[in-house]
Amino acid sequence: MPGTVIVGGQWGDEAKGKISSYLAVRDEPAVAVRAGLGPGAGHTVVHGGRTLKLRQLPSAVIHPGTRLLLGAGVLVRPDVLLREIEEFGARDRVGVDYRATVIDPGHVSAEAADTVLSERVRSTGSGHGPALAARAMRSARRAEDIPALAPYLADTVREVNDAVDAGDRVHVEGTNGFGLSVLYGTYPYTVGKDSTASTAAADAGLGPTAIDEVVLVFRAYPTRVGAGPFPTEMSEEEAERLGIVEYGTVTGRRRRAGTFDMDQARDAVRVNRPTRIALTFLDQVDASCRALRTGELPEAAAAFVARVEKGLGLPVDLIGTGPGTADVIERWHGQPAGTDSDMATGVGGNR
Repeated sequence: MPGTVIVGGQWGDEAKGKISSYLAVRDEPAVAVRAGLGPGAGHTVVHGGRTLKLRQLPSAVIHPGTRLLLGAGVLVRPDVLLREIEEFGARDRVGVDYRATVIDPGHVSAEAADTVLSERVRSTGSGHGPALAARAMRSARRAEDIPALAPYLADTVREVNDAVDAGDRVHVEGTNGFGLSVLYGTYPYTVGKDSTASTAAADAGLGPTAIDEVVLVFRAYPTRVGAGPFPTEMSEEEAERLGIVEYGTVTGRRRRAGTFDMDQARDAVRVNRPTRIALTFLDQVDASCRALRTGELPEAAAAFVARVEKGLGLPVDLIGTGPGTADVIERWHGQPAGTDSDMATGVGGNR
């Protein structure tokens, strides 16, 4: 049973939440771990007629049999996490690693007061950078220091490794995107930590040999929130013509949109070493493939997928065609395989 890491290949907004939720329904993992940064990264899941906007819990929350963990590498904002636990009825399924760093109100205030972060980088204002700095200086509080989190404290490293050793499926859900990595992205216009598959696994406490599958998610027309280079950016008017008018899940800011950047995607492939490529929002390329789940792609959509495959030298195995969890065409080495027709879907903006 594989350990699977799901990460983004661009600047976030790639529909990692959609792909993670699809794989959770398909694979029924025993454990799903949220990795990556913290509550400044929102994942949207559209399932069973509901739109779930998640900032702390893994997208596998839609699968009732999955244990939901926050890894030691994740920043935790207690009020956000506790609100999500109640909203999504996950009280009996959540574990928070006792070592996870807590975002305090002072970290949020410090970020707002830092003109480099608030004005130049245009960060989300979630307190990530100051919390990471406090952890580096060994002054940050950890989850074990917060009484309200006591019912949920766990040794998630032991849990995920026990699951791997037992042959159970483990999913690790990264946040942000490769282009926002503080190491490999468009520094200084990045988040405060690395956002690659290797770091996601480390956030969950898993060594490299525990990971059998890396799913790297790209979207057909990438988007970006905040400042920073965007070589293929299009005008707002062109984005509107294509129907790409979106707003950040956390910030509410309008997302900048651009065309697929093959050079940037190759860089993401080089560092993340994916075993599977997911390509989402294909219905923005060709509206006639919207919500398609099996069969052949329309000509324009098929040509776009072929171009991405040729440019990356890898097959596209998962194709997002609409907002719902089940709006995916799954292929293996380029061959249509269909999907589970019993999976529920809904409407929304995530593809």
